[in-house]
Amino acid sequence: MDSERPSPSAESPRLVRRKTLLRTALAAGAAIPVALIGGPALARTLSSTGTAPPLTPQCDDGDDPTPEQMEGPYFKPHSPQRTDLLEPGMPGTRLTVSGYVFGGACLPVSRALLDFWQADDNGGYDNTGFRLRGHQYTDSRGAFTLTTIVPGLYPGRTRHLHVKVQAPGRPVLTTQLYFPNEPRNNTDMLFDARLLMNVRNGNGGREAAFDFVLDVPQDPGPSPTSPPPSGGTWATGTAYQAGDRVTHAGRAYVCLQAHTAQSGWEPPTTPALWRAV
Repeated sequence: MDSERPSPSAESPRLVRRKTLLRTALAAGAAIPVALIGGPALARTLSSTGTAPPLTPQCDDGDDPTPEQMEGPYFKPHSPQRTDLLEPGMPGTRLTVSGYVFGGACLPVSRALLDFWQADDNGGYDNTGFRLRGHQYTDSRGAFTLTTIVPGLYPGRTRHLHVKVQAPGRPVLTTQLYFPNEPRNNTDMLFDARLLMNVRNGNGGREAAFDFVLDVPQDPGPSPTSPPPSGGTWATGTAYQAGDRVTHAGRAYVCLQAHTAQSGWEPPTTPALWRAV
């Protein structure tokens, strides 16, 4: 979240603050997003400097949607449906981009369309075929993954990926995603720091993460219930506070930070939220 935005209210949070939870998970040595399977994603991770980049919208209730950017001259409709844009012998550094699509109430958007296109390793676009072009849909958790290469540079632009994102039956968001620490970020007039992906080296290439927040109205559901007495059984829909103790599957756990329990955030699978005692 941009530093100019006010801090989200701590009153009656319907979902755990994603960035806070992420920092806790990393500090606990938990895998991301494996430790959060089944709940909203925390795609962004710490940068190489050890500081969380405050860039992607944080997806709290009423937060700003992901910024739009121009389509550019190289978009082509009717791209093939695929999550892997690699081809045999294709030059370039392998890149995996993953993340989630959220709506206005910070809930995942399933079956959201994402259409990606980009330049090749030499900075060229395929305008006759569909090389390095493809569309896909988010799964039931609002998640997506794209396998491609790091785009090359061409005059006037920094490295970037183009994408169109559309929730079912809603308007299309057209935007671009950027890479941190690129020298041309300082000279590209279209560059927007709010659209920076979080990128790290890994698995023989680079791994990037970005969560989209669409201007889609959503029903956030009922307010969380009050915390149970210390020592109660863990239950979904319950608002827990740091220090609360629960039991789950016959084992005791202590809460590490305030959150509202959701299916998939059971204590054994979320060391960011619970510690066995």
